[in-house]
Amino acid sequence: MTVRKRLKSLHFDQQGTTAVEFAIIAPMFIALVVGTLAVCVGLFLIGSLHYAVEDGARCASVKTSICSDAATTVAYTQSRYFGPNVAPTFTYAAAACGNSASASVNYAMNVGLTTFVIPMSATACFP
Repeated sequence: MTVRKRLKSLHFDQQGTTAVEFAIIAPMFIALVVGTLAVCVGLFLIGSLHYAVEDGARCASVKTSICSDAATTVAYTQSRYFGPNVAPTFTYAAAACGNSASASVNYAMNVGLTTFVIPMSATACFP
């Protein structure tokens, strides 16, 4: 077989095109999946913070036998947090609006090559 015929047969050969297309698309797809998972964990964290402080503020107003002072209210609020293990800081204060509970945390979102530190906080007040 001559070189010309061999080159012509390679020109029309379609084997391996799927692997090449996947190699082009795969990094973007993997980055999209990892980024989506990191955002979902962040949303779960902020939702858990809001739930904990709302329940803590309500406990300080309604369940006075369980949440009798600031220390027990903070402990109760910490027990109601079910998010990722990032150790948020909970506080309690008697405010003008009623009983106020708040939380704050710095969430380190690791997305492969870089890490973003996002400060998150939640506050709730229950009359």
